[in-house]
Amino acid sequence: MARLETIPLGERKMMIELDCSGFAGREPFVQPKPLKERRVAIVSTAALNLRGDAVYQRNATDYRVIPGDVDPADVVMSHVSVNFDRTGFQQDLNICFPIERLHEMADDGIIGSVSNFHFTVSGAANPVDLEESARAMAKTMLADGVDTVLLIPI
Repeated sequence: MARLETIPLGERKMMIELDCSGFAGREPFVQPKPLKERRVAIVSTAALNLRGDAVYQRNATDYRVIPGDVDPADVVMSHVSVNFDRTGFQQDLNICFPIERLHEMADDGIIGSVSNFHFTVSGAANPVDLEESARAMAKTMLADGVDTVLLIPI
């Protein structure tokens, strides 16, 4: 795991100065269902994609769809950073994309169901520039009946 103090100064400065004020202080817009009734999707910033999909380019603002029934062996990471250790991902996809854990939770009745579609973006992108992709992902999740999103920042 990268620690802020070990990240090169220029990149550290960019991360510290990133304006996330628009995300603070908001009230939930819905009353949540019990967990055992929720349909859950994953959104990860790990820049994952299926084998054969286009890899993420620098400052990419697009997204990739990962099917809910994906074989973990078919998921690859195109996240490029000298500050990112891929060892955990290489050993277990669930480190940055816990799809198997979600299926286990659904099988055990802890959550209602797992979405048919999950999403990844590049964590190197400025969140403001991801709005178009976020709206498209939200539209797909809404159509799939998703009411809970597990956000995995990498």
